Amino acid sequence: MTPFDDLDAYFALPRVAGLAVAPDGERVVTTISEPNHEHTEYITAIWELDPKGVQPARRLTHGVKGESGPVFTAGGDLLFVAVRPRDGQDDPPAALWRLPAAGGEAVEELALPGGVAAVRTAQRAARTVVTAPVLSAATNLDEDKRLRTLRKENKVSAILHTGYPVRHWDHDLGPDQPHLFDAGALQDLTPAPGSALRDTALDISADGTFVVTAWNAAAPAVALRSRLIRIDIATGRHSTVADDPGADLGQPAISPDGSRLAFLRETTSTPTEAPRITLCCMSFGDAWVELGDWDRWPTSVSWSADGAQLIVTADEGGRGPIFAVDPGTAAVTRLIADDYTYSDVRTAPGGVIFAVRSSYLTPPHPVRIDPGGSVTVLPCVPLPELPGHVEEVVATAHDGATVRSWLVLPDSPEEDGAGRAPLLLWIHGGPLASWNAWHWRWNPWLLAAQGYAVLLPDPALSTGYGQAFIQRGWGAWGAAPYTDLMAVTDAACAHPRVDESRTAAMGGSFGGYMANWIAGHTDRFDAIVTHASLWALDQFGHTTDGAYWWVREMTEEMAQRNSPHHHVADIRTPMLVIHGDKDYRVPIGEGLRLWYELLSMSGLPADDDGNSAHRFLYYPSEGHWVGAPQHAKIWYQVVIAFLGNHLFGREVGPPEVLG
Repeated sequence: MTPFDDLDAYFALPRVAGLAVAPDGERVVTTISEPNHEHTEYITAIWELDPKGVQPARRLTHGVKGESGPVFTAGGDLLFVAVRPRDGQDDPPAALWRLPAAGGEAVEELALPGGVAAVRTAQRAARTVVTAPVLSAATNLDEDKRLRTLRKENKVSAILHTGYPVRHWDHDLGPDQPHLFDAGALQDLTPAPGSALRDTALDISADGTFVVTAWNAAAPAVALRSRLIRIDIATGRHSTVADDPGADLGQPAISPDGSRLAFLRETTSTPTEAPRITLCCMSFGDAWVELGDWDRWPTSVSWSADGAQLIVTADEGGRGPIFAVDPGTAAVTRLIADDYTYSDVRTAPGGVIFAVRSSYLTPPHPVRIDPGGSVTVLPCVPLPELPGHVEEVVATAHDGATVRSWLVLPDSPEEDGAGRAPLLLWIHGGPLASWNAWHWRWNPWLLAAQGYAVLLPDPALSTGYGQAFIQRGWGAWGAAPYTDLMAVTDAACAHPRVDESRTAAMGGSFGGYMANWIAGHTDRFDAIVTHASLWALDQFGHTTDGAYWWVREMTEEMAQRNSPHHHVADIRTPMLVIHGDKDYRVPIGEGLRLWYELLSMSGLPADDDGNSAHRFLYYPSEGHWVGAPQHAKIWYQVVIAFLGNHLFGREVGPPEVLG
């Protein structure tokens, strides 16, 4: 038995995320999340790791509601964000806390009326900058507190908007806006920012004198576009340091000596051209330049501790290595060549790098990377035993392109007489993404434990295979992405461990779109699961939370040509539809319309008594991901029962808790 054979055991597994490293590289912490006693949410605590990889991890915090966002100060103290009772309040907003390097109990460092959202510190100076929400009508923190009390006492939730967007993923925007504060002087560095700091990244210079942050501004057609601004902390003066009318600039990283800036540039897409993400660098006061013509999309950038190199991550071939880029010559060197994807990269003195890595064989765990490339796992949480193994599958698409996938093969005996397992095609979302890292929410091992071979393909639009591979699917979702999926499914079905006579398809978000498209274009699958899926593109494009981004590609012609709802009459495969009411990325209207049209217009409609082979799992309180542990458990229970019925002939009813 493995933890994947029992859903309760799986959801009880501790989950590692994030990393903070002291300026001298001698202390490292991470956060570990575990379910509460009721198994209704995950509580996160901060744990200290041995940077040499010898001693076991040691828990530092024990808050009832958990802690997040740890960072070290220049003096070695640990700052973090936490909600802890105070002043007679049982549920106050999150505050900034300090755990002294010398030991002792954590003390509250800063409390603000709307709470503290995030914290950044300088490497060589006693400077802390926090991100905190302030009501748009408030001119100072006292006014912010008064207005919040007024809204609370009058039970007002209404928000008056003057711009766009108004929602993001699974939450409403406003009525407050993110501000930056110098935590020591409690100086507002960004008065009246509007939406400028929503969903942006920043960096603070090592000497603590200035900040560089992405800054959103209104663009034509109610869009947003981001540039980079420098904020002098002593004076609060703002100045634009990098701007491009044809791109969004973000992820700023200031060199250790404060003289240079690296950042990522994403071009504004058009109906015919996919966006492109490139690495850029500049000296302050000079023009910025793109670093070479590297055919990869960088996902993060930081400086080596000596400032000689840029340390960059990027998707590549179903993995996510770490690269070094010379800021002068733009030469790219792969530092790590293994099967993992790296994130949370933190550089330290002596050329040492700390990071979190994962793959489809191991969940996220912290590691130390020495200058020679050797990797040391830092003891943290036990890595679970898996109920199978992974292989790569490669297929050739109709246009000659190479399409690769991970194939998860089970150890389970639930196979046919020839030792073959039914195939589950699981399509990733995005669509600009890749199956290249562990995902707790979309985990193939839970299906492998049930006896399925799970195919995780990277079709056209996937990242890590070059710009041309993305462009193949741009504006043509029902073309190359679909034919790529069919080609790689054919290749997987030729595997001796796969039973090609029993197959199913599943996907969420864009993967759900592809599941819907597949349902209307082939009968080869025995069952289809579609989660948070796009159904009617003309409807989706203008109701999603960031319509301006989607309509750059999704013209009226593209929406009509690629919309799955036009093919509902050709759907003859049983479908399980899953949607959350609080999903603002793919609004609930998509799921509701899909459900109605499946029952009334598909080739497998409901009978005169309203009975149907289709099913609809609806979550009134969940968003795009269905994140609460108890709801995610039900998600897997219903999916496993639905697939088991159609591929194994198992008669399993819905979970008892559904009534």
